[in-house]
Formats: sequence, structure tokens, C-alpha cells
Amino acid sequence: MCGHEGPHWGWGRCAPSSMLLLIQLLSAAPFGLLGEETRQVSLEVIPNWRDPSPNLLHIRAVGSNSTLHYVWSSMGPLAVLLVATNTPHSTLTVNWSRLLSPEPDGGLTVLPKNSIQFSSALVFTRVRRLGRAKGKSAEQRVHPDPSANTSEASAKPPGKPYPPYSLAEFSWNNITDSLDLATLSATFRGRPIQDPAGAFANGSLAFRVQAFTRSSRPAQAPRLLHSADTCQLEVALFGAYPRGNRSLFGLEVATLGQVPDCPSVQEQRSIDDEYAPAVFKLDQLLWGSLPSGFMQWRPVAFAQRQRGRESSLPCQASTLRPTLAYLLPQSPIVRAFFGPQTDFCAFNLTFGAPTGPGYWDEYYLSWSMLLGVGTPPVDALSPLILGIMAVALGAPGLMLLAGGIFLLLWHKQCSQYQPIN
Repeated sequence: MCGHEGPHWGWGRCAPSSMLLLIQLLSAAPFGLLGEETRQVSLEVIPNWRDPSPNLLHIRAVGSNSTLHYVWSSMGPLAVLLVATNTPHSTLTVNWSRLLSPEPDGGLTVLPKNSIQFSSALVFTRVRRLGRAKGKSAEQRVHPDPSANTSEASAKPPGKPYPPYSLAEFSWNNITDSLDLATLSATFRGRPIQDPAGAFANGSLAFRVQAFTRSSRPAQAPRLLHSADTCQLEVALFGAYPRGNRSLFGLEVATLGQVPDCPSVQEQRSIDDEYAPAVFKLDQLLWGSLPSGFMQWRPVAFAQRQRGRESSLPCQASTLRPTLAYLLPQSPIVRAFFGPQTDFCAFNLTFGAPTGPGYWDEYYLSWSMLLGVGTPPVDALSPLILGIMAVALGAPGLMLLAGGIFLLLWHKQCSQYQPIN
């Protein structure tokens, strides 16, 4: 459906070979704390009795010999911590006084510390708006904010950028009101505190978080295959008035870097589009070598709530590049857990194209991703595709076999003919 265009937009055509897939599967075997088929999952809003406004959602997924901790918060920009431990008894502790202070180092801790096998974070920093493209030099002449020289320096946006919305300057709902223990989900919904143009007067930005106890896939597109080791995020923008005619929206995402490089990004291709029609790609960000943490998504968004093929939009991702922490909106929970971390990498996701369906049709836009630990889920070929391949590859073989038998029988019959002298 969509992908990464040219030398600026994307990471190239790097579909893994069958040997790479085999290596990935083999590498998962020794990583004993993961690969749980089922987990006991609990969602908890950690309260601050002095000030109930800060949102802190803790998802704890316990397996037979491991625990996954997802800590989501809208203090500052929306962010999530992902921590995996090799014990089913690890716990999260919160020091609210320290967490809400100007220097929150040590405000979040997972104990025992020596049980932590992997930890990282994602920060959703800004919502970007792009106008229609007006030539190759338009995006080169305009850099509206200091971060433009980091995550967008090598990316070629499809149009003129307008000033972005910092998610650190959003007002968010009380997460307790949206907590749904039946579906293991909760929704962060917010709008800018300062909105002079009134673009969000009737609109909002929502981040719906959902955990899972076992492997399955949702009913709505893009139907990403999830497991008990993953957590899903659905981002939805609705009702916000776009700036300019057929302007596009984008999302800036930052993660912790790994000295000296950023996390790697892979693109997988498949001929099977059973669960996401016309989408033959799957992108994933990997922290370190497998198995480790991962972020996985299909490069497609949707402009209607029904998420049908007719409302699908291309999704473009810029190159993941190092950036300085002070150029990004700061997340207290990231600082509280990792300390004064200065190694960040950021990239931009842009949804839609100037032509075709878009956000302007129904003032709606949605995009989904998975976050997890271990080997990312991989879709197997569906029975329909396997059947088509069997017919396509087997029919010529059967025809050759039948032709060979016919020639042998015909030659034998001719050899038995006795000529009359």
C-alpha cells in the first residue's frame, strides 16, 4: 500500500531473506523470559493522592518466568516505558514527589533491578501539519522549529510544514474514566492548551492503549497479529480543522538511542494481503539484535472509522536519526527511569497524500502499531495463498508428467508394430 520513497523517505528495500528469517527464529530460542503463549495481565492507574491530574497507567503482564511492564503517561508528551524482567515477581515503584520535581531522576523504579533484561522508551513528541507540495525547494527553505535540523534534515516532506503542535502542551483527560478492564484498554484523549486558531475547538487526539493475554488479531484493519508479549496503540485524530487545502498530518516519534547508532529498522514484504488488503509491507523498529524490544506497524492509515480499503492512506516514515534531547519535548517518566538520557533518535510519520482520500473527507485519521519484547509476530501464509501457489506451481508439473507418460506409452505402442514384408 505504501512505503518509503526515494533516498530521503525510508530505509530502502531490505526485505529479509529466508536465511535471515531462520536466524531470527533460532535466535529467539535461548531468550527464556519471552515467548509466553499466555500472560496474566493487569491494568492499574497509579494514583497521586495530592494531585489526581497526572496520568500514569501501568500495564503488568506476568508469565511463568517473566514480567513485562508498560508504563504510559501523558505528563509532558505522551510516552511509554517498556521494561522486561526475568521474574514473575518484579514490581513497579513510584516516588511521586521526585517524579513531579524539576529533576525526576529515580522517580520510577522496577525492582529487583538485577532482574531487568531489557528496557527502552517511546515518546510521541509532536503533531505536524504539512501543506500541499509546491516544488522541490519549498521544504528546503522552511524550517519552522529548532528540531527541523534533526529528524527532518534528511527527510523530504510532501509539502510546506506549518508550526507543529507539541504534545507536551496538550491538556489530557483523566485516564481513569476510560479504563476498561474487560478489553484491557484505556484511552488518552487531549487537545492543545493554547489553540488561537481554534483548530481543535471540536476535535481531539486520542491514543488508545490495549494489552493482550494471548495471540490473536483485532477485527479492524490493519489487523496486526499480536501476542501476549505485545501491547497495541491506536492513534486517532478527529474533528480538528486542517490548516490549508488538503493539508496532511504527521506524528513525530522519539526513542532512546543506542551508542553509537540508532535502533535498526527493517521492512518485510509478503505476497499475502489477506488481513490488510493491498498492503504488502510490514515495518518494524528493533532495539538491539533479536530478541529485544520492537515497534511494529503496517505503513497504512485510514480516513474513515470503518477502515475499509477505500479509505486507506499511504504512510511515509522518515529516516531514524540521532537528535539531542533538548530539541525534543521532555518526558518526566523517561527521565525518572533512565536519568539524564541524552541519546535520542527521532523520525516522522506522515499520513496521506495530496491526492486521493484523506483526512479532509470525514475529518478523521487513524493509525495502529504494536510494541513488545522478543521476536516480532510474523504472519504465516494463509491457506488461500498456499492453495493458489500449489495450483500455480503444481499444474505445470502435472501437465509435464502427463505429457511424459503419454509419450512413453505412444513410443511403446510404436515399437510393438510389426511391418509386413
